[in-house]
Amino acid sequence: MLDSIRRAISFLRQKQILHKLGVVVSITIIGIACYVLYHMLRTIDAGEVVDAIKRTHPRQVVLAALFVAAGYFTLTFYDLFAVRTIGRTDVPYRVTALAAFTSYSIGHNVGASVFTGGAVRYRIYSAWGLNAIDVAKICFLAGLTFWLGNAAVLGLGIAYHPEAAAAIDQLPVWLNRLAAFAILIGLTIYVAWVWIQPRGVGRGPWTVTLPGGPLTLLQIGIGIVDLSFCALAMYVLAPDEPDLGFIVVAVVFVSATLLGFASHSPGGLGVFDAAMLVGLWQMDREDLLAGMLLFRLLYYITPFVLSVILLALREVVLGAQLKRLKLKTSGADPAPKHEAVYVRERGDTGA
Repeated sequence: MLDSIRRAISFLRQKQILHKLGVVVSITIIGIACYVLYHMLRTIDAGEVVDAIKRTHPRQVVLAALFVAAGYFTLTFYDLFAVRTIGRTDVPYRVTALAAFTSYSIGHNVGASVFTGGAVRYRIYSAWGLNAIDVAKICFLAGLTFWLGNAAVLGLGIAYHPEAAAAIDQLPVWLNRLAAFAILIGLTIYVAWVWIQPRGVGRGPWTVTLPGGPLTLLQIGIGIVDLSFCALAMYVLAPDEPDLGFIVVAVVFVSATLLGFASHSPGGLGVFDAAMLVGLWQMDREDLLAGMLLFRLLYYITPFVLSVILLALREVVLGAQLKRLKLKTSGADPAPKHEAVYVRERGDTGA
C-alpha cells in the first residue's frame, strides 16, 4: 500500500501535476475570497471601522499583544525541536529562536513561506555549519509540527462544535463532524505508525528520520499551544457581543488561517479576512473588521518590522566582525585563523 502511494506521488511530481494543482487551488481560493470580500465590504462604513478601533480598550490590545508574544515564543520551539531531531545539539536555543522568529514573521508577510522562510533560516544556520539539506530538513520538521498541531486543533474543535466549520465550508453539520473524526483517527494512526518503529521519509541524503511516538505527541502539543495563543489574541480583539465562545472563534480562526496559508497570498491577505467574516457572520462586520486589523498589526506587521531590524543588526555585527578578522589577518596577529574558527563555531556571527 505504501509503495503504491510512493509511486503515485513520484509520478505526480515527475509530471508536475502537484505543482499545477497547487497553483489552481491557490488561484481558486483567492478568486472566491475576492468575490466574497467585494460583496461583504461594499456596505462597510470605513468611518465606523475607525471608530471601532478607537473604542477598543487599551487593555484588550495589551492582552492580545501578550498572547501574540506567547505564540511567537512557542513558535521558536518548532525550530529547536527540528534542530535537535536532526542531531545538532550544539546549536543553542538563541540561534534557533532567532531563525524561527525571523523566518516565520517574514514568511507570513511576504508569502511563499517555504522559500522565504527557508532562505532566512539558511542565512542564520549556515554560520553554524548547517548546509542546504540540513535546513531543508529543519523546514520539513517545523512544517510537520505546524500541520500536526493544526490537525489536532481542527479535529477536536470541529468535533466539539461542527457548526463553526459549517459556516465557512457550507457543508452539513454531520459531514463536518464526520470529517473531524476522520482527522483525529488519521492523527492517531500516524502517532501509532511512528511509535511502532523508527520511520523515515525521503531518499539518500534527503532522508528525514521522523520523530517517534512520544516526540510526535510533543510536536502536537507545541502546535496546539501555539495556535491556542494566536486564537486567544483574535478572541480578545473580536467583538464582545454576541459572545460565541472561544471554541467557535478558534475553529473559525484556524480554518481561516489554513485557507490563507493554502492561497500563498502574503499574510493570507483577503482570504483570511473573507473566511473570518463569513465564519463569524453573527458579529457586527465593522467591529469584527476592526479587530482583524488590530490583529494584523500585532501578529503580522509588528513582528515583521522587528525581524527586519534584527536581521539588519545581525548583518552589521557580522560585517564588523569579519572586517576585524581581515585586519588581524593582514597584521601581525599570530593566530587569526583560530579566532575565525572560534567565532563561527560559537555562533557569534550567526546570532
